[in-house]
Amino acid sequence: MAQPLTQPLKVPDKPRNIGRTLAITAAVVAFTALTVTPQIGGIAIDLESIARNWRNGAAKLWQMLQPNFAFLPRTLYPMLETLQMAFVGAVLSAIISVPLTLWAASATNPNRVSRGIVRTLINIMRSVPDLVYASILVAMVGVGALPGVITLFLFNLGIVVKLVSEAIDSADHAYIEAGHASGGTQFQINHAMALPQVMPLFANQWLYTLELNVRVSAILGLVGAGGIGRLLEERRAFFAYDDVSIIILEILVVVVLVEVISNWLRKRLV
Repeated sequence: MAQPLTQPLKVPDKPRNIGRTLAITAAVVAFTALTVTPQIGGIAIDLESIARNWRNGAAKLWQMLQPNFAFLPRTLYPMLETLQMAFVGAVLSAIISVPLTLWAASATNPNRVSRGIVRTLINIMRSVPDLVYASILVAMVGVGALPGVITLFLFNLGIVVKLVSEAIDSADHAYIEAGHASGGTQFQINHAMALPQVMPLFANQWLYTLELNVRVSAILGLVGAGGIGRLLEERRAFFAYDDVSIIILEILVVVVLVEVISNWLRKRLV
């Protein structure tokens, strides 16, 4: 008969490789030093100019610490336009992202050619910054909300398709194998089995892009793509930093409210 253990089992200590840790730390420090050395092609960080001109920054900060609340009514319509842009861009991308995501995932699209085409287009779409999209679209369709909506649509589409398709590929696909074994076509399997399984992922990413849209759309206005950002750029150009301050505060409040609502919906949908 086996004797009971008289001493508790002890988990061995995690092995430490101090030499490797020091080498990695030294490499990171050296690379950082090289990237801030202008003589060898690094970026120039002029700390002297910051010290010399700190009064300019302090004066602007003091102005921004005195927000002009009388300017608030003028910001309401541009903020409403920003929210409309964010919502429309998120909804349009949500509709288009479903078939594109199923085509981009190997589990739901075994055809390498079509899958490769979709993935290539999505990677190209994601590689272009949103401000570049907005700048080009403003030149093409004019100043206003339309270039902002199109930019947000493309921005959201790249995020949702990329993240959800990768999540599908990394998950277990027993239900898809069962669908093939029962004689179902790929379309039938995707519609009846894969889509219900991944819908919570879609909902989570759609809400995430809606949160991002409120932040991004406020920036797109700087290049003429409508919304509160356009008013922000206008007041900054006139050095009205007390008005800029109230706009920033309003953006902060709206972003927090959208995030709270998004989290509330996420807990009930996901």
